[in-house]
Amino acid sequence: MSSETLKLGKKKQSIFIDKVKELLPEGGNLGLCLTCGACSSGCPATGLEGMDPRKFLRMASLGMDEEITSTPWVWMCTMCQRCIYACPMEIDIPQLVYYARSAWPRESRPKGILGSCDMALRNDSCSAMGATPEDFSFVVEDVLEEYREAQPEFKDMQAPIDKKGAYFFLNQNSREPVTEPDEMVPLWKILHIVGADWTYGSKGWGGENYCMFLADDEAWEHIARTAAKQADELGCKVFLNTE
Repeated sequence: MSSETLKLGKKKQSIFIDKVKELLPEGGNLGLCLTCGACSSGCPATGLEGMDPRKFLRMASLGMDEEITSTPWVWMCTMCQRCIYACPMEIDIPQLVYYARSAWPRESRPKGILGSCDMALRNDSCSAMGATPEDFSFVVEDVLEEYREAQPEFKDMQAPIDKKGAYFFLNQNSREPVTEPDEMVPLWKILHIVGADWTYGSKGWGGENYCMFLADDEAWEHIARTAAKQADELGCKVFLNTE
């Protein structure tokens, strides 16, 4: 009768979680999990696709690379970071999720997020709805004029675009100028009443960054830099992200 010797302690091959740890400060604390479940209890995506943050982290720790880089649960995570704040060890699970997303072929990622990202890259508005700077300016001016006439108490209300030296640089949800332009007005009124010195930018006014959620590093950096560059060129002091 033949027998085989079982050798323990063999060095494992580099797996997904090892690569992630190399990219994160202090390894993202990914090896410190106490399996307490605090992350899962506060996660809005817990239970979807039979997954939760604790299970996802344990699967990564066990080297289940194929499973964690193919589960659709990673696209249901909102990246809200609630799990980090709930975790006594401050484990950075959202970054693990982010890199799992990036492992997907780009064309296989969710069509809605993919389409919104690609739309935002089409012009300098960085609008997920594809509205151009010219479209945005037209809508803002048209809605502003309408409300000035309809509500005399706001006859002096401003909604400036590319105002040099404004203190606040404001961005805008892309959907509102295209489908619900009246929804922009309440914030204008608040800013008017408090006397805020603000402006939109014709470039980078789109408030979302779907490319970040798509885990497309180059694309989301382009969108962020477009808005930041416009704010700098206008001389704004504070960037107000409405999203």
